[in-house]
Amino acid sequence: MNTATPPHSLADVISAFEEMYPPSWAMSWDAVGLVCGDPEQTVRRVLFAVDPVAAVVDEALEWGADLIITHHPLMLRGVTSVAADTPKGNVVHRLIRAGAALYTAHTNADTAAPGVSDALARAVGLNGELRPLDPDTTDPEGRRGIGRIGILDQPMILHDFAAQVAQGLPATAPGIRVAGDLDRLVTIVAVSGGAGDSLLGAARAAGVDVFVTSDLRHHPASEFVEDPGPALIDTPHFASEWPWLADGAIHLADALARANGSDGANVEIRVSTIVTDAWSRAFSHI
Repeated sequence: MNTATPPHSLADVISAFEEMYPPSWAMSWDAVGLVCGDPEQTVRRVLFAVDPVAAVVDEALEWGADLIITHHPLMLRGVTSVAADTPKGNVVHRLIRAGAALYTAHTNADTAAPGVSDALARAVGLNGELRPLDPDTTDPEGRRGIGRIGILDQPMILHDFAAQVAQGLPATAPGIRVAGDLDRLVTIVAVSGGAGDSLLGAARAAGVDVFVTSDLRHHPASEFVEDPGPALIDTPHFASEWPWLADGAIHLADALARANGSDGANVEIRVSTIVTDAWSRAFSHI
């Protein structure tokens, strides 16, 4: 960090970040934007993470972060208290005492182009052109939307593609699950970071060979694979969204540089590697 360059305010950092991920792109039910923090406070260090949980706050405060940018909201649903003896309230109190801010980019980062699913697509080996699985009808260019569809450089059987998916994502206790003929050939792939069983119909209609997403429930998945169509790969929710953190960090640095000249990105940015997946251990019969 260049100490000769004046530091950025939180308002400056948020303004730069929202060039890429405008809050207006978020779904109506979502809770994005600044959760806590003074817009006039100085920001020298920013930590990107998937979840605003205690372990992430520990990492941020130990490092001296002034701002945490998370994908998941701390308060997606309304609350009537942020008392420090509740998990969410404790996060808020700790951040305020430390002078650290919390900001959320959720469905606005999902629909952005590039966004969460673009990063997931690259992580699992889709290197070419991508198009939305569920396009945002308000985007005249047709680039934004939930999920992405792409084509593998070289077709491979489902077994090998599933192994490639597992290799491309952070390791978690549950690992990934596969539904479908492991010997079927995979060429066209749909992905959607986060919970994606609402997009099963879109994946079938798109004629893809496999759909990679998270949080697939038993009944929708069972019914889907009974009617021949795409294979399914179910990944842990955290794992499917973690690849976006590095993209978000790069876009923030670039936006600050554009706004403030060659020394504009005078902020240290780190991506958390803490695994915040809800499941800590998987057991099975040997």
